[in-house]
Amino acid sequence: MRSVTYIANNDVTLLQSGTYFPALVAALDAAEQEILYETYIYAEDETARDVTDALVRASKRGVKVRVLVDWFGTGHRTAQRLAQEFAEGCVHYRMFNPWFKRGAARSHRKIAVIDGGIAFVGGINTNDDRLCDYEPHEPLPAPRWDFAVRVRGPLVDQIHREAQAQWLRTGRLPLVRRMKLFRESREKPPGLGERPMRAAFVVRDNLRNRRTIQRAYLQAIGQARKRVLMATPYFAPGRKFRDAMCKAAQRGVDVCLLIGVGEFRMQDAVAASFYPELLDAGVRIVEYRKTQLHAKVAVVDDNWATVGSSNCDGLSLFVNQEANVVVRDSAFAASMAEQIQGGIRDGVPVGLEDLRRLSWVRRCGHEMAYFLYKLTMRIFTIGYA
Repeated sequence: MRSVTYIANNDVTLLQSGTYFPALVAALDAAEQEILYETYIYAEDETARDVTDALVRASKRGVKVRVLVDWFGTGHRTAQRLAQEFAEGCVHYRMFNPWFKRGAARSHRKIAVIDGGIAFVGGINTNDDRLCDYEPHEPLPAPRWDFAVRVRGPLVDQIHREAQAQWLRTGRLPLVRRMKLFRESREKPPGLGERPMRAAFVVRDNLRNRRTIQRAYLQAIGQARKRVLMATPYFAPGRKFRDAMCKAAQRGVDVCLLIGVGEFRMQDAVAASFYPELLDAGVRIVEYRKTQLHAKVAVVDDNWATVGSSNCDGLSLFVNQEANVVVRDSAFAASMAEQIQGGIRDGVPVGLEDLRRLSWVRRCGHEMAYFLYKLTMRIFTIGYA
């Protein structure tokens, strides 16, 4: 398990629902040599159509375009239709782990690298921000709340190498080449001192980075002195993660957890099973109900922030393949904190008194949901965690 290594002299720009796809399509249209594109969900809507058209346009003008989608996240029928359309457009296309041939792990990453000079990383899938991502024709009450970053600078080289390696791993790769990729992945990227803007690219996989994203969180929370602001659609981390949050709150850090609710009842019940211990320790909990919360972001103190694809749950932290960018920069952290605080203001606070008013049936339901979740995770994480 490698530690987080920061690289300096980067330009990292925060993007959100509404600004991400125009920036992405503009970068795709400016590509001259190569595009590497990864996504978990690739929908069939107007937004996805804009991205597809941009990828095909790039291919037709001679750009080498490689697209990798998760078979489960995108769905078999859509993935097959994309295969045909991209073949007609001369776009190289692969599906990650079709029919679970390589186990339960999914590629939950959202990455785009253009010409090795600009990269996009975050939590935003290739779908319309105004439509529910699991009921494509159901409009959301407001655009989905989600974030990504655009990266320029030395960090892009690391993102580019990881995207290239992922593309190779999903194909027919000889054993010798796989071993070479493994050795290259273990090489520590060079840190470039204390100059701004420092950032790190952290991934989670089941080979050499099993707990890297969780470790990045635990290190930051463990060193927190002022605040921890965290937003996640699904909250069900392990004991170490919850203990870190509780200990931070107990030593006087303002710890606030913004959780998306209303998407999956079982997931809401699992998250609620952790409320008593978190509230007892002094963690503030706010439920976001305005629209679908899909952001996986956090800010610690005044100069640490992360944006990426990793939820704070067992699947993201221990099974799926994920990608986050961690930024050490006060201006970026302030911008991200402002967004999270806006989400907190739009949310509904949860207190101990609210829990006491719950019926014993609801409380038992929460505990049962956690029991089933824990049992399921023990099965899913065999060979992964």
